Amino acid sequence: MTAMVDARAGRWRERLARRRKRLAQALPLVVEGRLTRMVGLTLEAVGCRAAVGERCLIAGRDGRPVEAEVVGFSGEKTFLMPTTEVQGMVPNASVMPAGRSCALLGGPGLLGRVLDGAGRPLDGKGPLSCETPLPLEPEPINPLARARIREPLDVGVRAINALLTIGRGQRLGLFAGSGVGKSVLLGMMTRYTEADVTVVGLIGERGREVKEFTDSILGEAGMARAVVVATPADMPPLMRLHGAWLATSIAEYFRDQGMKVLLLMDSLTRFAQAQREIALAIGEPPATRGYPPSVFARLPRLVERAGNGVEGGGSITALYTVLTEGDDLHDPVADAARAILDGHIVLSRDLADAGHYPAIDIEASISRVMNDITAAAHQAQVRRFRSLYAAYRANRDLIAVGAYRRGGDPRLDEAVDYQPRLADFLQQGVEEKVTLAQSLAQLTTLFESSPPAQVPETPAPHMQSPRAQV
Repeated sequence: MTAMVDARAGRWRERLARRRKRLAQALPLVVEGRLTRMVGLTLEAVGCRAAVGERCLIAGRDGRPVEAEVVGFSGEKTFLMPTTEVQGMVPNASVMPAGRSCALLGGPGLLGRVLDGAGRPLDGKGPLSCETPLPLEPEPINPLARARIREPLDVGVRAINALLTIGRGQRLGLFAGSGVGKSVLLGMMTRYTEADVTVVGLIGERGREVKEFTDSILGEAGMARAVVVATPADMPPLMRLHGAWLATSIAEYFRDQGMKVLLLMDSLTRFAQAQREIALAIGEPPATRGYPPSVFARLPRLVERAGNGVEGGGSITALYTVLTEGDDLHDPVADAARAILDGHIVLSRDLADAGHYPAIDIEASISRVMNDITAAAHQAQVRRFRSLYAAYRANRDLIAVGAYRRGGDPRLDEAVDYQPRLADFLQQGVEEKVTLAQSLAQLTTLFESSPPAQVPETPAPHMQSPRAQV
């Protein structure tokens, strides 16, 4: 009798164990919502419980799901932004939380590849062989744990090497209006800068520039040690944001491997505009010239991720292009970027129109770490160069109309004499590489001997100003 009871109890225990195993393997209950509103690229759903940043699948008319990401909520409404095309969307379509966020992987297999904002290959070279998860927005590094910038970086451009010396691990902005040559200068610095890995983020720019950058600027040798993340202007704003985050995450991965990384992002302005589109679409009020406050919160969170890692680790030297609308350096995005970057290089339309390339406005540009990585003698030469250049630029209108006479101001006389040398020093061909050592040597040579006195041509009497005739 006891044996029968024990056998029956054993069978019940086995059945109970099987039931527990099935319960443990059961999928979690998913609450399905429905699509109630679509205005522009903003989707509204009700009855959908998903966290911000989580992906959802929306049923389309043809049966293919449209992927969207939760970007906000208000009461019972959930706001989503599509990551793909939205053709075929219908009212009251089912919205199913996918239970995951954007999944990205990193590894050495990224080198030589071209990706979109979701980490999908665009180059037709097959799937990525990567296994390390990459967070889009990781926890920030303790600022006291970061290594200081102590080493100068050779970018191959004479004016920058000598007068705006960049440090390895610095974050620098290239500020310019459209068509002034910032992409060309960025390409020169890409080819000539020494780095273990180059990560390029082409965010919101023209699609044709992706092929040009990979083939003409990087080339086969450059692509072997580079990763390109491309989200052109025709991509949804959410993917443009993800492109900038992904490029930075990839740079952080290689920095954490102890490598010296060069991060190029063209452009920071398009990143800000993508965030503005999303914020305005979900109802955030505009604050400064149509930019909501979240734009100015996102910019430092992106930029601060670059720079040096912990002591003894790798570094990310970051170059961000900033488009100044209407050549206005006080544009909200340009003003915010200038405040959080470690320096800025301003390109002048006047110089570009005069055929002066690269069109770097030395007076308006600065490197905030230059004094920490250069010698005192070098700094003295730079101050003298800037002083002479500024003196000539401030009086060039008087010189042009013949109102300048030698002997009245010795400093201006010296500036006029040196002007041809200063102008030649600042100009450089696109295919011409000038190393850091060569740049410093040429700066020293420039001041070793006094130039011949430059006597401006006196215009005809009818062209002279009244002040000049007196």
